[in-house]
Amino acid sequence: MSEKLWRGNLLKLYFVRHGETEWNTEKRLQGHLDSRLTKNGVNHTLLLAEIMANTRFESVISSPSPRAVHTAKLLIGKRPLALKTDGRFKEINLGNWQGMTHEEIKAADPYRYDCYFHHPDLYKQDKMGGENFSDVKTRLEEFLGNLEETYQAGNVLIITHGVVIKVLQMICKNKSVGDIWEPPIIEGTSLTIVKVEKGKRKIIIEGDISHKEK
Repeated sequence: MSEKLWRGNLLKLYFVRHGETEWNTEKRLQGHLDSRLTKNGVNHTLLLAEIMANTRFESVISSPSPRAVHTAKLLIGKRPLALKTDGRFKEINLGNWQGMTHEEIKAADPYRYDCYFHHPDLYKQDKMGGENFSDVKTRLEEFLGNLEETYQAGNVLIITHGVVIKVLQMICKNKSVGDIWEPPIIEGTSLTIVKVEKGKRKIIIEGDISHKEK
């Protein structure tokens, strides 16, 4: 990552996906449910913390899900930074899929499973009691608008989830829901930085996992 991207008077939003969890390794969808960070999840977070050690943050905001909060606390370390949480950064609510493996969902709900991963514009929550991708987009856009009114410059660290960051990419690139799974993949502890200037958002680092290669 270029050091020059970490300096200046612009507003930069540092989006980090939480570290790898036990359910990630079991290929279970978590949504609003939760599981603990694995040893790899903790270690990769600490490696990212080293990379960002000299970056000054005006604020740190996390999804309230325990896996995200744990990741945020590891990134903060001993810095005198208060951790805020905001429910608008929670993962997509997947209703009755939550806690199930991919294979279990594929067997029980094959049409909706295919829509979710291959035709996301056709995916609907129906009777699942969860959210559509457009619901995540609505709450994320609301938060971004509020945040940009509060901060005009500096760096803000945000710890969230995979689908939230995929929706962020969609928003910044002016893409449709049907394009949500376009590369890059958002891995655990990956870093995506969005520059905000004159009301315009531009991704300048996307899904970076170079810290995991150390």
